Amino acid sequence: MSWLLAAAVVWAGCTWAALRIARGPLSRRRAGQVAVAALFGATVLVLWEGVVRGLAVSPVILPPPSAIAATFAGALPVLWGDFVQTILKGALSGWAIGCGAAVATAIAIDRSDFLKRGLLPVGSFMAALPIVGVAPILVMWFGFDWQSKAAVVVVMVYFPVLVNAVAGLGQTDRLACDQMATWGASWAQGLWKLRLPAALPFIFNGLKIASTLALIGAIVAEFFGSPTRGMGFRISTEVGRLALDMVWAEIWVAALAGSGFYGALALIERALTFWHPAQRARG
Repeated sequence: MSWLLAAAVVWAGCTWAALRIARGPLSRRRAGQVAVAALFGATVLVLWEGVVRGLAVSPVILPPPSAIAATFAGALPVLWGDFVQTILKGALSGWAIGCGAAVATAIAIDRSDFLKRGLLPVGSFMAALPIVGVAPILVMWFGFDWQSKAAVVVVMVYFPVLVNAVAGLGQTDRLACDQMATWGASWAQGLWKLRLPAALPFIFNGLKIASTLALIGAIVAEFFGSPTRGMGFRISTEVGRLALDMVWAEIWVAALAGSGFYGALALIERALTFWHPAQRARG
């Protein structure tokens, strides 16, 4: 019961501090927002630790954060190897190829009504493909290394980016397009100097959605065949051994990688679309 009491006290203290910051002058500053998020995360971890230890929950069911942190620190070389295999090789390469192909396809669709009628239904069909059915096929086609995981990621990220890019290119102001034509700009000049910049908020929306899908696709694909490394391989292996602390350590790596990837995209978006009303409102 001492653990439960300590968790309740910490929860109450962190909640009080977060409310004070949220209602004070720091609430609109970046430091205040980071402080509230940090307090919330600390509260969750403390409650997790207190409930698991106070109720004597078996580590096979749910290990405490302290045990997960110890496993994380002791298995850094293994976790780093899995991170390189799954995230850097499989997820990131597949994300780059899939997103690049989607944006190029969106430009081609915007140029041709025939492609718009023909390729968009194909993209919708690809989006409806179940990952658990596609992954084994692509593993058999491309082998058990990271190339097959990248292929799964390409299939998963292609359609969301395609739809957002097509929508963004279609939202360009007609008066601005007519003005570019009046100045004698070619189609390529209008695309590069007007339409693509105007479509960037839509494209980045698709890229951020695809960043999370890429991690999920690469990890799930490793369940169907992988060398003796990789996050999906490690999770499936350690679950069979009932080593849930290692499984949670891999989950932490995936969560940190996904948050960092998403945050990097958000920073790039803010730098490139500083003119957009949404970015000015945040600033």
